[in-house]
Amino acid sequence: MPDPIYVRNAFARIADRYVLTNHVLSGGMDFWWRHVITKRIKQLRPRKLMDVASGTGDLALKIQDEIPDCEVMATDFCAEMLAHASSRGVRKTLVADALDLPFATDEFDVVSVAFGLRNMGDYPLALREMYRVLKPGGRLFILDFSQPAPPFQTIYRLYLHHVLPKLAGLLTGQMDAYEYLGDSIEQFPSGKDMIALLAANGYGNASATPMTFGVVTAYEAVKM
Repeated sequence: MPDPIYVRNAFARIADRYVLTNHVLSGGMDFWWRHVITKRIKQLRPRKLMDVASGTGDLALKIQDEIPDCEVMATDFCAEMLAHASSRGVRKTLVADALDLPFATDEFDVVSVAFGLRNMGDYPLALREMYRVLKPGGRLFILDFSQPAPPFQTIYRLYLHHVLPKLAGLLTGQMDAYEYLGDSIEQFPSGKDMIALLAANGYGNASATPMTFGVVTAYEAVKM
């Protein structure tokens, strides 16, 4: 699992160019991935949602715009990233560690985490904290990178380890902040492994929906 101090410092260094870099590196597909998650969340008509590891607020902003009756709280342990979320229009933000969330038990209808769980120092603990703050019957949504099936996997791994870090370095001037990305994606539990991890930490009715040839997977689970 990643070193949280390294991750926080890395994100602090790339915060100013993070949004543009994500759009370029994903070929603009990140807009579609967030649309899919937000559409599903909207169907639930939540009144209170927390977006964990919100970063610069891309998903929180999308949810805030699409579900205006929902109170959206964006949290992140990197203050520099969250400052950008605030400046971009996220109304409620709080610097907080996902491993020790400063919220009451059973407080949120929905918890979302997009491309953030993979960067946390303890996946099970993070999932248990998100479980704790969810109301009974509340939903967890995870959006993160995964491994596509062959033959696309070979092409993807070449991009991930050899093209992406160099391109990110050109865009941010911080290539080392992205060099760990490939390994973190390959080591991150996905598909059946993520479903098993969710079940082991109390969640039920977990599902996995691969997108864009399996480069990204959306997960949904319920607090039982």
